Amino acid sequence: MAKGGTPAIVMLEATGVAFIVTEFHHEPGEGNYGQVAAEALGVEPERVFKTLVANLTTEAGIEQVVGIVPVTGQLSLRELASALEGKRAEMCPVDLAQRLTGYVVGGISPFGQKKRLRTAIDETCVLFDTIFVSGGKRGLDIEIAPDDLVAVLNAVIAPIGAER
Repeated sequence: MAKGGTPAIVMLEATGVAFIVTEFHHEPGEGNYGQVAAEALGVEPERVFKTLVANLTTEAGIEQVVGIVPVTGQLSLRELASALEGKRAEMCPVDLAQRLTGYVVGGISPFGQKKRLRTAIDETCVLFDTIFVSGGKRGLDIEIAPDDLVAVLNAVIAPIGAER
């Protein structure tokens, strides 16, 4: 992909970290976005991570936060709340998640969101030299080193994934 592109790519280009953008064909309704991405990219599904938005209840009220977990599992809302020092968490309504991030579900990237949200990523990310996250639209993934993702987003690494 040429310079620029989605807000995620623009943000990463501005940081100077190394990343690779990969596009693949994805039909709407084709099934689990992450599993489709793993197959299209030819990588282990455990290396493909999904970006989810949740409502976190804290002492100060409710805020939206991001949890990034492997597509092979699901987000543990209890562990996400603990990792980000909240009381409890629940999934954010789709329309609010799309409005806050500027992306559609299935293409929500942790990078270049309209509103910067506190972020936690599952601890399994450190098992790999690089992982894949959405590049800001369906069929577009970014391969990046977990350390770079954490640094760019000021993310917390925590055990926030749960088995399906």
